[in-house]
Amino acid sequence: MTTPAEDSTMTDVPTLADLVSVQPESTVSRTVLRADGVRLVLFAFDAGQVLTEHTAAMPVLLQTLDGHLRIGAAGRVVDLVPGGVVHLDTRVPHTVEALEPSRLLLTMIDSRARPVGDGTGQA
Repeated sequence: MTTPAEDSTMTDVPTLADLVSVQPESTVSRTVLRADGVRLVLFAFDAGQVLTEHTAAMPVLLQTLDGHLRIGAAGRVVDLVPGGVVHLDTRVPHTVEALEPSRLLLTMIDSRARPVGDGTGQA
């Protein structure tokens, strides 16, 4: 199994796909990276698994690594497949439903983290 490699200035995760696998009739999650201002959490969903309505304490990005997920939020429903991304603001109620076995990368963005670059917030 691959694990993140890190030093004081750079962390890399060589292969996300190796870090979580779909389990029958289950939803599995694993935090794979914690760094200044960001946390990456991988989810694996068997077909039909649902995360009921919930919120996140910070803005998030949702990306499907493989499979097909349906995201419900803000009165909309989005089918999320590999190559797409969904951004949700802080505390937006949302649901996640796996239409087939799927893996999701959740990027949690801590807006309280110090800015990147020259202090203007622009890289």
